[in-house]
Amino acid sequence: MNNDITIKEFIKLRNSQKHIFTAGPAALCEENIIGLESCFGRGDKSYSEIEDRVMSNLKKLTGHKQIARMQGSGSMALEVMISNFAYGKVLVVDTGYYSERVKSMANIAKQSFNKINSIKSVHWENIEDINQNFDWIIACYTETSLGLKIDIRRLKDICKKIGGKLMLDATASIGIEKYHEYADTISFSSCKGLFGLTGGAFVSFNTEPDNEIKSFNLSLKNHLNKMMTGPYHSICSLDLILNSYNDFLSAVKSTKLDFLNKFNDRLVYSSENQPTLCTLVKGTISTIDSKSILYIPRTLEPGYSVVCHLGDVYLKSNKGEINNNLRIS
Repeated sequence: MNNDITIKEFIKLRNSQKHIFTAGPAALCEENIIGLESCFGRGDKSYSEIEDRVMSNLKKLTGHKQIARMQGSGSMALEVMISNFAYGKVLVVDTGYYSERVKSMANIAKQSFNKINSIKSVHWENIEDINQNFDWIIACYTETSLGLKIDIRRLKDICKKIGGKLMLDATASIGIEKYHEYADTISFSSCKGLFGLTGGAFVSFNTEPDNEIKSFNLSLKNHLNKMMTGPYHSICSLDLILNSYNDFLSAVKSTKLDFLNKFNDRLVYSSENQPTLCTLVKGTISTIDSKSILYIPRTLEPGYSVVCHLGDVYLKSNKGEINNNLRIS
């Protein structure tokens, strides 16, 4: 590679070498690279200003008053959130592979911290049948393993009816979908719906939890107090993205719409359950381009495929042609 090429040329080259149809991270953006700088979490005024901007913009996206940042994946943030907030009777909405991860983490928290008394599951299509009280309902807003989005407004209404609180794994929905403010707390990462580099994890909320967690890494309080190295470069990678977030989001929306139009006869869900990030189709996805990387969910019935729509994010509002690489048989 020519070391004298511009950042714009570098981004174009790198994205031309791979066409991604996976669930995140998104295609590499020029803004991800330009935003990077040497940084440290204490005594670094320049970085502090970047982090303040990013956290302020994330609060606007989430609709929450407080947010904790930490190094790690969306799963890291999810486990921190469940451990610190969940207590009493917990209901997990069954949407697929990632809701099973939620249930597993809730069981570990129950055994480790003794704040959760019981854990039950309900299939996402049967949430209207909930007829008993729960302290917390936990759900994945967008379940990428099934290309599914559930109706958060319905869940919020149920929470009001039973007197419970709502917790969301928002890794695949943050920014991309509406109504995150309906949840009492949510967790997400830097690299899916936010279009940043990998390595940043976040938990947002309005009221701090009562659970006292005797674990250094899982204690939300320790992350709020910045007791360990934070995801400095991941946060830097988000700064310019979040300043023009809707431009990048428009690329995802246009790619999704183009895919829906091309493969309309293969769709499984109605518009109500169609997430912006991904799409479940009947059939086996293949590609005419050896540079394409397809999404292979960890659990999915034969004869179905999930395609994700983050491959043209770097184009922003300029419409791409990435879907022309796909075939369904």
